[in-house]
Parts: sequence; C-alpha cells; structure tokens
Amino acid sequence: MNILWIFALFAGSCIAIQAAMNARLGQLFNSALLATSYAFFTSFLLVITIALLVNSKSLIHQWQQISFSIVPWYLWLSCVLSVIGVGSMYWLIPKMGVGSVMSYSLTGQLILALIISHFGLFDSPQKLISSTKLVGALLLIIGITLVNKE
Repeated sequence: MNILWIFALFAGSCIAIQAAMNARLGQLFNSALLATSYAFFTSFLLVITIALLVNSKSLIHQWQQISFSIVPWYLWLSCVLSVIGVGSMYWLIPKMGVGSVMSYSLTGQLILALIISHFGLFDSPQKLISSTKLVGALLLIIGITLVNKE
C-alpha cells in the first residue's frame, strides 16, 4: 500500500490532462455535451477492446454470470453522476481554467468521500471522520481558497 499513492497521483494527473483536452474539444465542437459523449463512447470502446485482448473468454464468462437483478436500482444512476460531473468540467474549464475547476472539484470529491466513508455508504469500508480528518479538510478548503485567490 505504500506505493499505491503514486498510482493515485498518476490517475489524478491523467484526469486533469484529459479534462483540459476534452474541454478544448468541447470548444472546438461548440458543445461540452458532444465532447462528453465522445469521451464516454471512445472510453467504452477502449475498455472493451482491452478487456477482450486481456482475456476474452473470462470476460464473456463474467457477463454470463452477472445477475443484474441483485444490483440496487440506485447504482444504475452512477452514469448520470458521471455525465453531470464530466460534462460540467468540460463546460467550466474554458470559463474558469483547469486549475480552478480541478481544485474545486477535488475539494468536493474529498468532502463527499469523507461523508461516504464515515457512513460506509455503497458498501464502502467505514472510516469514521476524526478531528484530524476535519482539520485536514478545513486546511484543504483554506488552501483551495488561497490557490484560487486573484
């Protein structure tokens, strides 16, 4: 687990670059929604291609084993949140800049992540909010305010 933070840092870097690139694509298309649909469609094709290349027999077997009826209805709504989150970023970046949008969105993610973890929502591991975590979140909010100050 000591080195996993490097992968998380890399993932976050990829998200910032991807968001900036697709926001520009949205400007060129004159539509953040069209850029969002392009991003999701091509991502879907890439993931399916990689999954089939890695182990097509296992993927087909996994699809056959899925019992969609056991999935709670609200989990199917995650796609709505993805579209709202991604589409909003593509729309906001040309207006606010990548740094501002990413810093505010990261703050929102961290605050909600603390709440989700505290209550163990969506069967995630429960990690109670401590005074140390509250201070950290407050410092993050102060930092975001300073980063975005003109």
